[in-house]
Amino acid sequence: MLYHLLVPLADTHILFNVFRYTSFRMAWALITALGFCYVMYPPFIRWMNARKMAQIIRDDGPQEHLENKLGTPTMGGLPMLAGITLSCLLWCRLDQVVVWVSLVILVGYGVIGFIDDWKKVMERSSAGLSGRWKIVGQVTIGGGALAWAYLSGGMTAELPLPFFKDAIIDFAALWPGAPPALAWLYVAFGVFILVATSNGVNLTDGLDGLAIGPVMTSAMTYGILAYIAGHSVFSGYLSVLYVPGASELTIFCMAIVGAGLGFLWYNAYPAQIFMGDVGSLALGGGLGALAILSKQEILLALVGGIFVLETVSVILQVGSYKLRGKRIFAMAPIHHHYEKLGWSEPKIIVRFWIISILLALVALTTLKLR
Repeated sequence: MLYHLLVPLADTHILFNVFRYTSFRMAWALITALGFCYVMYPPFIRWMNARKMAQIIRDDGPQEHLENKLGTPTMGGLPMLAGITLSCLLWCRLDQVVVWVSLVILVGYGVIGFIDDWKKVMERSSAGLSGRWKIVGQVTIGGGALAWAYLSGGMTAELPLPFFKDAIIDFAALWPGAPPALAWLYVAFGVFILVATSNGVNLTDGLDGLAIGPVMTSAMTYGILAYIAGHSVFSGYLSVLYVPGASELTIFCMAIVGAGLGFLWYNAYPAQIFMGDVGSLALGGGLGALAILSKQEILLALVGGIFVLETVSVILQVGSYKLRGKRIFAMAPIHHHYEKLGWSEPKIIVRFWIISILLALVALTTLKLR
């Protein structure tokens, strides 16, 4: 919004010229989201506490959670989503389709998470919205948003392969004479990424500050990747697929980082508020959208390696129990396994953050391994 209002004035007032620069706007997007969340959380926490809108703690979880986390309010993702959305509307170029697609996925997945959280609180149960309806909602919203992006030209059906120079799978032309309709296979692949990442972040959100750390690390990493992809000179030098308008995604990334920092101030151990599904599903969907729209889809498995680890641990645990009648881990997701082994909650959180940072650095080095 500010770009469209103030850049036209740059010809007569040189001060407004700074709004042309993505680097200026991404910095202020972070500051805006951080400031909004820092200010809004105290009254939001008081309001939630007054209405006893507390997180429902699973009976089969670690005993320490029943003792220490009972009564902590949930739905902390709501101020985060508001801060991210406000920041993007203020600092992004609103004539870029990728901005709107990212926000639609973020907010849409947040609505699914809100319904889930609301049902848990109102019914005083940890069940919430059934998994089937969550998936239906995620596929519908994600599929609709990606179809819009593809049909409007904001997204191609190309899938770049990391580690290889100019190695790209074009779903619209898999072989000579391939029908253009095959491009919709890429949209389906994109929906899979959105659903998997959204639920991966949701599974990771089990300890104070555990999920938001890797989310911010992943967002910062994709901020760098999106900036490179949206810059013709940088993308050409590093042999990265050039994506017009992708640099605006860096503002979306920095808004996530800013809102995450504001949330972490109150979510750090011991947490005053929990993210809830409204936050975890939305942020996971947002990360998936960043990977797809910046054309760095495969790298998400490395950048978001913590989310992959948490998801795989659940799949292995469930599969092993159903097939062999035995569990692999003391408890899944895997962060609970380490709790059962006697690790303190802060130690698990910080070590998972460290792993997330290392994975992000490894992912960035792939830019030169082509």
